[in-house]
Amino acid sequence: MKRSIFCLFFLFGFALLSSIAHATSHELFKGKAVRLVVGTSVGGAQDLWGRFLAPHLGRNIPGSPDIVVQNMPGAGNIIAANYIFNVAKPDGLTIGLVTPALYLDQLQGAKEVQFDWPKFSWIGSPERIDQVFFMRSDTPYKTLEDIRKASDPPRCAATGRSTAGYYFPKLLEEALGLKIHMVVGYGGGGDMDLAIEKGEVQCRAGTISAFVVREPTRTWAKTGFVRALAQSGIKRYPKVPDVPTIYELMEIHKTADATKRLAKVMLSSGDLGRPFIAPPGMSADRVKILREAFMKTMSDPELLADAKKRGLDIDPLRGEELEAIAKEVMVQPQEVIERMRKLLGK
Repeated sequence: MKRSIFCLFFLFGFALLSSIAHATSHELFKGKAVRLVVGTSVGGAQDLWGRFLAPHLGRNIPGSPDIVVQNMPGAGNIIAANYIFNVAKPDGLTIGLVTPALYLDQLQGAKEVQFDWPKFSWIGSPERIDQVFFMRSDTPYKTLEDIRKASDPPRCAATGRSTAGYYFPKLLEEALGLKIHMVVGYGGGGDMDLAIEKGEVQCRAGTISAFVVREPTRTWAKTGFVRALAQSGIKRYPKVPDVPTIYELMEIHKTADATKRLAKVMLSSGDLGRPFIAPPGMSADRVKILREAFMKTMSDPELLADAKKRGLDIDPLRGEELEAIAKEVMVQPQEVIERMRKLLGK
């Protein structure tokens, strides 16, 4: 009898605590606005993903807060990352979306970096990402071999040196003996696309999933305005099956093993996808709320229908996975770091 009464009290107490926790989580965000800081300018793939996910994520956070997107471009996403790490309060009301390759700047000891990559609060990512290198078709550079033989190298756009838009072309240059002139400082994908349209540059690298679904690149590819020359994945992306991977190309050109190892380290940023992060030092319960809301969003029927309509593929990573990868990529031998510095001109 006493045992039964104890069990009833235990179950009642557990239910009461769960109810209080549920109510508290709702109160944390109810009537509030969550700011999503995007590290690029309006119009690029990163901005597209931020604005696409914001209303769906807000609906799945307890209390259904509004999520307001704020673009904070500059220094290849470093300005946004520094802000999230040092200025934003760890209360769950500021989250961020930044390029996954910022750890390269920290590894190289860049003075602009004021964050410690593994210490961000990692929320989740909607996809893993690979890169595609593409060129205007009306240039003399019809193939990678044309770039190799050219006396005047093509001009390619990038936001900053730590972004895949910069280092993927530089890896192609290093591994295949090409010569590419990189032009940095663009705010985001929209700015780089405009530069290609105006003829300021002839090429750039971008996320392959965005290349095939986002405008203007989707139409550019269909009309032949641009031609994809290489992609960064270990396997070819299904929607561009005729474009060789850098790994295939390195085998064909008998690239040195040291360069292959460097490529593997730098292209690992794709495993972080499009990381949604929050300030360091956030309480475990708030991190848990945001992580659970993110993964709930990834299976939300309304989001999946919206993604299908836009041609976006959802392949989510949990915050715990991102946190583990973020810690792993920061452990690199000095030899790799020195080769990276040389490649990126730092």
